[in-house]
Amino acid sequence: MFSPLELVTRIGDKAGSIGALVSAIGMGFLSQWEGVFINTLLPLFAVLALAMNILGWFSHRQWYRSFIGSIGPILVLLSLYPWFQYGWSSYVTYTGLGLMVAVSIWDMVSPANKRCDDETCTA
Repeated sequence: MFSPLELVTRIGDKAGSIGALVSAIGMGFLSQWEGVFINTLLPLFAVLALAMNILGWFSHRQWYRSFIGSIGPILVLLSLYPWFQYGWSSYVTYTGLGLMVAVSIWDMVSPANKRCDDETCTA
């Protein structure tokens, strides 16, 4: 059914997206740990989602899926670090999170399939 790499990237991508979303929106009873969520967990989950999208290219060889899947985590990381000082960075954060969730839903509805053999694919 799925190779080990495909399975890891599918699960990791979803975990990264869901973790980043929950870290960003938070929950009322978790407000005492908001700093940990925003400063530690959100970037960690964004890096996880980014890594899984990049690794996903090795299993399905569709550069556009990996590229589109990488845009959301990159936006989240940029908004948390170099762009944090600007007022519009929160809009970029939520745009990145929205893209991460949209790509995860896209991947569940239309999973990536390898488009070539290992012998005919170029690295």
